[in-house]
Amino acid sequence: MTATDRSIELVSAAAQAAADKLAHDIVAYDVSDVLSITDAFLVASAPNDRQVKSIVDEIEERLSKELDAKPVRREGDREARWVLLDYVDIVVHVQHSEERVFYALERLWKDCPELELPEDAVATRGKAAEHARQKEAEEAAEPGGEWR
Repeated sequence: MTATDRSIELVSAAAQAAADKLAHDIVAYDVSDVLSITDAFLVASAPNDRQVKSIVDEIEERLSKELDAKPVRREGDREARWVLLDYVDIVVHVQHSEERVFYALERLWKDCPELELPEDAVATRGKAAEHARQKEAEEAAEPGGEWR
């Protein structure tokens, strides 16, 4: 069994919405062969809680407007460290970068085929590592932390 056309349409729109809000490392997996409850997982991350919320809100708004799809469940909104949007056909995970590294969902689903995503979404691959390196460089360049 493979993901339905509807699932692929939802994943594509959600991935584009996430990319438009500068999500990092967007990836989607066809999990239809190993799970009976959904066809696909979309995973994206962001370096801070505010951006996680912004990405989730954009995905929800875009899927509602463009595809008349509303999530049956939304979890993790309060802390915005890992927000899950369950559309039945697909499940969207938007994680804070630290949670993404810790939980490593890609490791769990690495045997599932990746779904093709819009170019903008594919271009986000490696952005989390790039952001982390930039942040480390900025912190290293700061003076010794003394009050002036």
